[in-house]
Amino acid sequence: MAKFREQRVGVFVDIQNLYYSARVLYGKKVNFKNVLAEAVAGRKLIRAIAYGVKTVEGLEEKFFDALEVQGFEVKTKDLQIFPGGAKKGDWDVGIAVDAIKMSKNLDVIVLISGDGDYIPMIDYIQSTTGSRVEVVAFLESTSGKLVDKADDFINLSDKKKKFLM
Repeated sequence: MAKFREQRVGVFVDIQNLYYSARVLYGKKVNFKNVLAEAVAGRKLIRAIAYGVKTVEGLEEKFFDALEVQGFEVKTKDLQIFPGGAKKGDWDVGIAVDAIKMSKNLDVIVLISGDGDYIPMIDYIQSTTGSRVEVVAFLESTSGKLVDKADDFINLSDKKKKFLM
């Protein structure tokens, strides 16, 4: 699909999804700066929000600071640890709510995640606001239905040297 300079773009990054995909698939880290540039593709960036989870150790603070320097607004929440040791730390609902709210003022929503849980969000945005929804992720760890629903899909695995470090 065509991308136009005048399009207003919002970028929504599921940090955990991208981080673990790169680590499991390739044993590497993501170059978020290059991913953001690819997602925006020369269009008018309105907001880029990266959603992360803070651990008790706090080792990710420098990483979050680096994301802010690269142009991301970083939203964090604490990792939940349940009795018995189970852990949970995802932003699916938060990302979906923010994307839906902002889609009224954007031409393009760029979701950087391969998680199929976002399919209802894509359906809703496409059918109510008319905004395009583009997905950026590693194809090997992306829901096939998510790829099908998206107006455009960028496979980060196609340019590993650009998007991994």
